[in-house]
Amino acid sequence: MEKHKYYFIAIGGVGMSGLAKYLLENGCEVSGSDIADSKYIQKLRDLGAKVYIGQKKENVPSDSIIVASTAIRENNPEMIRARELGLTVYHRSDILAEISGWGKFFLGYSGTHGKTTTSGLSSYVLEKAGLKPSYVVGGIIPSLETNAHSQDGKHFVAELDESDGTIVKYCPNICVINNLEPDHLDFYKDGLKSILSTFEKFISKMPENSLVLVNADCEATMSLHGHKTMTFALNNDADYKAVNITFKPDCTTFDVYYKGEFLTDLTIILRGRHNVYNALSVLASLHQAGVNISDIKPHFATFSGMGRRFQKVGEFDGIAIYDDYAHHPTEIKATLSSAEGMDGKHIIAVFQPHRYTRLKNLWNEFLTAFDKVDKVIVTDVYAASEDEIEGINSKNFVEELSKNVNCEYISGSIKDVAKKLYPELKKDDVVIGLGAGTITNLCKELLALNKEGVGIGL
Repeated sequence: MEKHKYYFIAIGGVGMSGLAKYLLENGCEVSGSDIADSKYIQKLRDLGAKVYIGQKKENVPSDSIIVASTAIRENNPEMIRARELGLTVYHRSDILAEISGWGKFFLGYSGTHGKTTTSGLSSYVLEKAGLKPSYVVGGIIPSLETNAHSQDGKHFVAELDESDGTIVKYCPNICVINNLEPDHLDFYKDGLKSILSTFEKFISKMPENSLVLVNADCEATMSLHGHKTMTFALNNDADYKAVNITFKPDCTTFDVYYKGEFLTDLTIILRGRHNVYNALSVLASLHQAGVNISDIKPHFATFSGMGRRFQKVGEFDGIAIYDDYAHHPTEIKATLSSAEGMDGKHIIAVFQPHRYTRLKNLWNEFLTAFDKVDKVIVTDVYAASEDEIEGINSKNFVEELSKNVNCEYISGSIKDVAKKLYPELKKDDVVIGLGAGTITNLCKELLALNKEGVGIGL
């Protein structure tokens, strides 16, 4: 492997920082910039990266490969400077594709939902089994406290993002496709048809001796063809099937059958039916990779979930606060189903819509996503670099949502939302922040108010 020099524009995000960390651990020289400091950036500095806060053309070195994500526009001053210098500009997916080709057995996890949890769970159980995997995933793995690591084991695990079509660049040995449904409709103009076309192209490029594992309970994934495929399911017949599923207060248990014969029993502490799919698909992928089931089985029961996946982030005065990355209606329903069984609790969902295009294209689906909660608070839309769309805003959304659900629109920053919400909270409230933007700061702001001694409701 040739050791290049890399400069990351917006190095601090969970995806970009993981790639930068992996390169640093492999002896590459890495620098970059971001608009704000973060714990991810500090970890990169600890590994030797030079990171600028603030994006200016003067930051860009004249001798590095530039790495950028889809979110970086051509009018970014550092991008302009890179073009002026004639530097090679790679998308972050190009770097992941390069890393994945460094001679390890490549396990890729994809699909509309669950790819962060499945890639994180796979990395976690391999790590805990002492198999020293390498991995780059889209979230912080619990107890490992990192999103990426390069080690000398056989396996390389990665989350494969489909949001911008770049998934076609990867060639995994085993790929899990958890599910497929309409999302990222700013890119996939023909909806599910465009998504399926992209996945067809992706799997058609995979080596002949590789394997695609698809969810047999998802009609869309079952419509894919053109490659060696195996299936997993809870409902339909499949190569790997979860049966005797029992949801207990503190765990979920089920048996796994492989080609009609008992393979193993499994216990997970993750809540919700969607996490049975996640655990089943990871077990199936590692079984097909030749990993000894008895080595990894115990560790499924100690995986507490990825950062920002129904993550308990705070508690005070009998009030619990959870943070979740869910920003698609199906994800929101799955997350809120995780709150089922919290008897005697008053569930408050605080939803920050992510992108105007997603709110517009999935408006009706969002209206039916909050049935399982006592109250919904909707914040302003997190634009994620998008321009506003006339008529598509949180105020109008709440007007429609309020016909069926107890809800309220609170405008302003997340700090403003916390100030309005905090005095209304009572003992036994469960607050669940939902979204991929700044909503993750809600707990911090509520805890700050608690520390200041602001009174809550009685």
